[in-house]
Amino acid sequence: MSVDGSDPGTWSDGEDQNLDDWYLDEPPAPTQPAHEIILPCDPTVSDQLYHLILAPLSLVVLLALSLLVKRRRLCRGRLNRVPGLLSPVNFLGQDGQKAGAAAVFGVLFCSVCRLVLDPNPLPFLTDSSPKYREYWKILALLYYPALYYPLLACMSIRHGAGYFLGGILSWLHFGILIWQKAQCPKAPQFHRYYSLLSALPQIACFLLLCLLYPAWLLKKCKEDKKSKGDEIAESSYCLEYLQTLLKKKKNSSSSQLNDCFPSKSRGFLESYLYSPQQGFHLPLKLILSSTVGGICIYQVALLLLVVFLPTVQKIRAAIDMDIVLMMAGFGINLTQDREEAIILIKYYLWAVEVCYVSALVLSCALTVCMLVRSLVLHRSNLKALYRGATTEVFLRDQRLRPSRSAIFCWMSFTSYQTALISIGLLLQQLVFFICNIVITFLVIIPVIYGKNLLLFKILKTMWPFWVMLLLALILQHLCARFAFLQRSSPTRELNNRRALCTLTYLLFPINVLMGVLMGVWRIVFSALFNIIHMCRLDISLLHRSVETFDPGYRSYYNFLKIEASQSHPMMRTFCFLLMQPSSLGRPAGTKSGDVEEGIQLMQSKTPLTKELNSRRSRIRWWLAYTLLNNPSLAAHRTARLIAVKPAPNGTPVMGPS
Repeated sequence: MSVDGSDPGTWSDGEDQNLDDWYLDEPPAPTQPAHEIILPCDPTVSDQLYHLILAPLSLVVLLALSLLVKRRRLCRGRLNRVPGLLSPVNFLGQDGQKAGAAAVFGVLFCSVCRLVLDPNPLPFLTDSSPKYREYWKILALLYYPALYYPLLACMSIRHGAGYFLGGILSWLHFGILIWQKAQCPKAPQFHRYYSLLSALPQIACFLLLCLLYPAWLLKKCKEDKKSKGDEIAESSYCLEYLQTLLKKKKNSSSSQLNDCFPSKSRGFLESYLYSPQQGFHLPLKLILSSTVGGICIYQVALLLLVVFLPTVQKIRAAIDMDIVLMMAGFGINLTQDREEAIILIKYYLWAVEVCYVSALVLSCALTVCMLVRSLVLHRSNLKALYRGATTEVFLRDQRLRPSRSAIFCWMSFTSYQTALISIGLLLQQLVFFICNIVITFLVIIPVIYGKNLLLFKILKTMWPFWVMLLLALILQHLCARFAFLQRSSPTRELNNRRALCTLTYLLFPINVLMGVLMGVWRIVFSALFNIIHMCRLDISLLHRSVETFDPGYRSYYNFLKIEASQSHPMMRTFCFLLMQPSSLGRPAGTKSGDVEEGIQLMQSKTPLTKELNSRRSRIRWWLAYTLLNNPSLAAHRTARLIAVKPAPNGTPVMGPS
């Protein structure tokens, strides 16, 4: 592109044309068909009718389930026979219903995304005034969780009636949503198919619930009435974890990886690929974070795509001679041929589209890689905390016990993760798009067409400077390797110290210039690193010594404290073993819902046989040996017992036990 300061009406030597003549000589441009106008569509079951049907039905289902299970946990002393609110899901347990909980959270997040972009926050309102719109949005943020609350409550009670009612609710939500999108696939908001595409994750989540509830109902019907269905999934996981942990390890010294390049490459790839390990399951909160994070990536990427790409395509399709004349009026002449100028402008806009789409694909791919990598680190951190190695995870040795800030961070961990994923994806898209534009229009297109080599001209004028820096860099590396390092001795030492000091003094000015380039690269690398890792909470974006000032990382390590102290699988394993009625002669109707009840079995006065007594002694020894460093029990020990030093066998320990 050349910018000419001459008369805008001059296109070539010897030819004088005026702008007025161009308008007179140009044939009238052919009329282009108008863009498709999407009219508002009214389905048979509108949003108002949809919520007027399902909101009361959800409330009725919730009250029916509450009466069914007869929970009296709220105000037990005053309202003794009033049913309490059903628990949505046990976030600290391994109940085997993670897929259903993840589906409900996915549906809720899709509703929140639509709430933010919809001009009418509440579906009951057709035209909400801008004066009260923010109040309606606050009310809608409480309405949608209450609407989908019965879907979680139906699966949490583990009852056939709950599964039946949950299946009915799921099929109603799914059927009405499919009916609406089939009747009105197009919408005028952003893009004609944006409403349909944004609803695909919600449809998939409802479909998963529609399949899970009948499967749970059939499984519940096949179970024995006397079986402990509530504890089977969690106890099986805990027993599996214990068996894997206590399994005899094979002594294979030759299995260590060599320090060769293929082994390092394979280890690097495995660190970014999460593969399930036997005996370990991720906590429910992490599964919810991963599911909602994946839906968040899809929703943000779709919004960025439909907002920018159709607009640029409309501009590219509307390029005609008027744009060329307008650019000529500003003294910008792409070429002497006007038809060729139109083609060039369309080509440049097409290049902008390619840069935008490639930046979006790269941003989504990097965000997914970071999330998978965080799952690998979550597993290693939790396993380290389970065995008491807190210094492998935290900077200082800390006691794993609940606190006010830890509980708050645990509650908001999934929400913070989702918000940071959206912010990180937006920042990555902006930065990568600018980088692609610079590389495309300053490097790729000039090299292909051999024109507008502005960047290469600047580099050409500065080539002596770059050659000097490159030679100084190579000289220092070669001297450090061959002249200043004594490689013959077993321990490497410095050699030719006088020449080393001389060369250090002589290259000081050049190294200052190299330091400027290094500072620029440090700023660029730090910015790129922080933008790419913005979506991760398991690493701090600050220095190791001040990592607690990072609110994201602070939320993460408090989340780990709660998970490691309250849902330790080893503690649950031995409690489940102690509470087995067949092993200790307990009544068949004994329930094992509370973990603390397992300790009471250690004080049973029932006369036992020799075999049962031996089994009890073995279980006691396993319990004492394994739970010695358990975070859930360490907080309840006395400070005197924790601080006492180990004494030889037979030496009495003074102080309270």
